[in-house]
Amino acid sequence: MSIQDIQNEIIDEFSMFDDWEERYQYMIDLGKTLPLIDEQYKTDDNIIKGCQSKVWVHAQLEDEKVVFTADSDAIITKGIIAILIRVFSNQSPSDIIAANTDFIDEIGLKEHLSPTRANGLVSMIKQLKMYAIAYQTQLN
Repeated sequence: MSIQDIQNEIIDEFSMFDDWEERYQYMIDLGKTLPLIDEQYKTDDNIIKGCQSKVWVHAQLEDEKVVFTADSDAIITKGIIAILIRVFSNQSPSDIIAANTDFIDEIGLKEHLSPTRANGLVSMIKQLKMYAIAYQTQLN
């Protein structure tokens, strides 16, 4: 599936819920399905800077696709990173770099986060794209 297809799928899923209480619950449930980072990668090097909670992300290149795993010590944040990993994992570095993240605004996520969580969301996206840039450089 392309990044855009996955984003459209997420938009459709979020549109099924009437209110943000249900959407938060859905995000928490998504967090439970997150491909968890191996304990050995839960290091300061893998913590996303700019997040209120601790969020660890690990990336590796497999068959020219970036595969992400992550974890967080907060349930909402875990849901947020789960959504981002669903969108970006198993995609080529160039597709990740080129991808827009308009779907976040379309599902209304940013406006329903506290300012510190919204900053953390931006930091997560930035870090995932930085991994993609690093792997794209390796592939060139």
